[in-house]
Amino acid sequence: MKKILIISDGKVGEHFIQRVSETYTNENIYYIVQTKAKKIEEVNPARFKFYEFDPTSLYKLANLLKMEFIQVFIAMDSQIDVENTMKNIRTIKKQLRVIILNQWKMQNEDANVELVNVNELVASRLLDYLPNVPVIAQNVGIGEGEIMEVLVPFGSSFVYRHIGAIEQKNWRIVAIYRNRKLIMPSRRKMIQPNDLLVLIGEPSVLKSVYRSIKRELGQFPAPFGSNLLLYIDMNIVNHDTIKETIRRSVYAHRQFKHDLIIKVTNPSNIEVLQYIKSLRSMNVVVSIDYDSINLRETFHKDIKSYHVGLVIISKEMFGDYYVRQAMYEAHVPVLKLSNRRFSNLKDAALILSNNKDLEKISATIFDISEQMNFKIEIYNYMTEHQDEKEQVIEHYNNLSSIFSKTIKVYEENENPISKLAQKENFIQLLPFTKKLTSRRVFSLFSTDSEKLYYKLDDYHQVFIPVQL
Repeated sequence: MKKILIISDGKVGEHFIQRVSETYTNENIYYIVQTKAKKIEEVNPARFKFYEFDPTSLYKLANLLKMEFIQVFIAMDSQIDVENTMKNIRTIKKQLRVIILNQWKMQNEDANVELVNVNELVASRLLDYLPNVPVIAQNVGIGEGEIMEVLVPFGSSFVYRHIGAIEQKNWRIVAIYRNRKLIMPSRRKMIQPNDLLVLIGEPSVLKSVYRSIKRELGQFPAPFGSNLLLYIDMNIVNHDTIKETIRRSVYAHRQFKHDLIIKVTNPSNIEVLQYIKSLRSMNVVVSIDYDSINLRETFHKDIKSYHVGLVIISKEMFGDYYVRQAMYEAHVPVLKLSNRRFSNLKDAALILSNNKDLEKISATIFDISEQMNFKIEIYNYMTEHQDEKEQVIEHYNNLSSIFSKTIKVYEENENPISKLAQKENFIQLLPFTKKLTSRRVFSLFSTDSEKLYYKLDDYHQVFIPVQL
């Protein structure tokens, strides 16, 4: 979490704090210093820490500056107070970046200080109302967030992705600025670190895109959700394997460090139920539904109420056509457990197909592999159409350099499913697309490796929805 200090004692500062509380990211913690405390509506206490003291006091400010802040904002109504506060900051932190609301004619020679001139901002906004005068990009539109500029950080999940591999539903990348030069986007253009993307679309959608671009490794199961749900239907699952499935789920829960919800439907084994109930704790929630239920309705309700980001089920349940349909519609990743030891896994296996879905889910694949300490192996089945596959391999090789993650690419002339069936200690990661929801009988003669996922049914698999 990044710490940001805001020093405020006026109306503008108060309004700024209120706007900050409405921003998109949850990755910052804000420390607010006010000379006189002002009530801010609906702030998250986990993200905002309030202090009431005079920041011109070196002694009081020095105690707070013992923490490592990445940035300081100063919005005060007195120039003398601003100058003394800035002097105190520089006494303790020589290089800390400071943004100052400049309501006067302050001059600046410090490279780590940014003066934001109030008069220039107001004049610039008023110019937008003059007829026959072009408006600048930041003020285009209705000002509700339908146009957004996003700087792509080095560790972003969007880095080295091709524009054509990014699903842009209700939004678009309309321009790329690289090294202060405009680049018009095309399907084959690749996003690079520090690119400035200009986005246009529905404001609510852009908020989600913003979070996705800024997301780095170590966040899974975000952005899908925050908790893990183990779903057990005792009418489908073999009762003899339930305890082992639970133990593997608990192992995954500890690796990802998120809460685990165990949901049991159609309970019919008292001994197993007692075992499940014994697992209740601060981080493990047990929910047992004794009534006959509509799986689709209750499952989707659980996904929402528990804020689920990963569903865990047995291979018997995923093999059920109706369960698989419900899982796909929920649009969250699914970990399908087999009867093999989960703690022995070493490799994450990917099989390239003739589409670019693997590029679309690359951020999630790297995130899972990082947290579970998997090595990534890519199996490329050599066919006549290699262009799309080569782009995906290029994308993964670029990401491996960023995240210092080992990748092995195997060029296969034989079906990689057959080769993987002879391998041990791996988990298959693949896109969760609609074609996986069809009945297996319709895939018997298919050459699509994704449709033939059930050929590796005896191995653990993660099905990842295709997003963004």
